[in-house]
Amino acid sequence: MTIRSRRETVTFRHPFRMRGIDRVLPAGAYEVVTDEETIEGLTFAAYRRVATMITVPAEGAGGMMEMLSIGSVDLANAQAADASIAND
Repeated sequence: MTIRSRRETVTFRHPFRMRGIDRVLPAGAYEVVTDEETIEGLTFAAYRRVATMITVPAEGAGGMMEMLSIGSVDLANAQAADASIAND
């Protein structure tokens, strides 16, 4: 079984909440890492998502960061909520 990681930067224009994180996160750019593993036994390359993590500022620690496990659906919901907020 092979694992691959995909990194992307997502940007939130407004402070946001995400299920599984017990605090409001500030607006800004966040690195999201998605780990995927190969699906064995197929005649073509296919992968399944096994983990999604986001790097956020650590609570109460100036400049420190922490990586938290999140659900991909929760990330998509937070992005949709951020996009739906009217422009200031």
